[in-house]
This record gives sequence, C-alpha cells and structure tokens, in this order.
Amino acid sequence: MNNTMTLSDTRPLLARATAQVTPLIESITPADLDRPTPCSDWSVRDLLSHLVAVEDRIVHIAGGGRPFEVPSMVDGIADDAWAQEWVSRLAPLSAALADDAVLERIFQHPAGPMPGTAAIGVYASEFAVHAWDLARALGRETDLDQEVAAAVVGPITAALPAEPRGGVIPFGPVVEVPGDAPAYVRLVGWVGRDPEWTPAAG
Repeated sequence: MNNTMTLSDTRPLLARATAQVTPLIESITPADLDRPTPCSDWSVRDLLSHLVAVEDRIVHIAGGGRPFEVPSMVDGIADDAWAQEWVSRLAPLSAALADDAVLERIFQHPAGPMPGTAAIGVYASEFAVHAWDLARALGRETDLDQEVAAAVVGPITAALPAEPRGGVIPFGPVVEVPGDAPAYVRLVGWVGRDPEWTPAAG
C-alpha cells in the first residue's frame, strides 16, 4: 500500500482503516467500557464515543459543513449498543464520499481547509491510531492491519511536527522508537503514545 501523500484516492485507505476498527468494537462487552486506554485519560467508553462522533463529523464536512458544528463525542448510547451505532454509520460514511468529486472538494477539517483527498487521509490516520488505542486496551493488537499503519506513518510524520506539541496540536511528545520498528510502533510513537503502554500503567 502506498503512503497517503502519493495516493490520488485515499478513500480505500479510510475504508481499510475503519474496517479494522469494526471487529474490535464488536468484541467489546459492557464490562470493557471502563477500561483505560493509551489515549490521554480516555476510557474505552470515551474512545468509542469519539470514534462514532468522527464518523458523523466526516459525513458532515463532506457535505460542506464545518467540523465544530458536530460534537467530538456522542452521548446517550447504551452500553450494549456501541457496535450497532458504529456499524450503522459506515454506509452513510461511504455514501458521503462516493462521488469522485469529493476528492478535489475543499474540506473544512479541524486542522484547517484542505482538499478532500488529504482530509480523508488524515481521518484514515486518526482511525488507525485509535484502532491501536482500542486494541491495546483490549489486548488485541494482533488484530491490527500493519499495512494501514505503514500507509499513514510517513505522511503523519511529515505533517505533524515533533515540537511544539500540546494546545492546538493535541499530541504528546514524540516517543523515540527504533527506525526499523513495526509500522504501528513508529506511528503511535510519533503521535506521543508509549508503544509499551499497558492497562496497568494507564
């Protein structure tokens, strides 16, 4: 898989990034919802709330809306309904991006206006990182698609500066990892996650 900086159509990458999230969410039970995750102070429940909200936000901005018109977290979802809510949004998400013209349209992304192909690639990166957060919290890292991480790690390293971090760049300091580490280790280290994070450490 090529890196997203050279992809003219980032929609398949987004589809692949969301596809690896689905079985992780489907495996979650209500007993898992209060588990810690590597993502800041978020629990599994918080992370699910954000992931579902991002689906809504992509649909909204693909239709010309502004990102902060849609909340970054959703409320009111029953403990046993997260998988249903996530899956029910996948078809509308695909439909919102179905027209090839979306690739050239300017998206009002939270990071600023950018062509659709770039914005879709950024969202693929976000889903890829949060898939690792979720998999790590659940002890299911073997379910991750390393090719998705390989496709996004180069672009996110180029686009996201090592410093400054925090504030408008909501990532922690870079965690140094070997240059030949697996793609997911390099990806999460660059966005400030500790690749060795465990629930006990969270």
